[in-house]
Amino acid sequence: MSTIERQTHMADESVSVLVSRASRQISELVREEMQLARAEMTQKGKRFGRGGGLFGGAGLLGFLAAQALTVAGIAALALVLPVWASALIVMAVLAIGAAVLALAGKKQVAKVGAPVPAQAIDSVKADLAAMREKAHR
Repeated sequence: MSTIERQTHMADESVSVLVSRASRQISELVREEMQLARAEMTQKGKRFGRGGGLFGGAGLLGFLAAQALTVAGIAALALVLPVWASALIVMAVLAIGAAVLALAGKKQVAKVGAPVPAQAIDSVKADLAAMREKAHR
């Protein structure tokens, strides 16, 4: 075997080792990025759950406010003043509570943003840019 043939054979082996190493590193990188995406989506899911719960609470208080308004109307017809006035005050308090819960729920859902793993996507983009940069060297 000549010197040139040996160098070519060694270069082929080193290229195969590099390709194998790169393949293994890419697999590890993809696995880690998937774990990051999964963790990020779990966190966002919890926030959506909290926001949904607050919207549910707002719905319940809104329903109770509607019941109080109905009672106020009945009391207004049955008596001419005092009972319906107190029922109307209760209804107003419940309606204010519903509005506060609805705003809190809206704020929680708005904090989450789009239901995509933004951090994982940014990390993958940075990884791809770094790989491209190293490939050009």
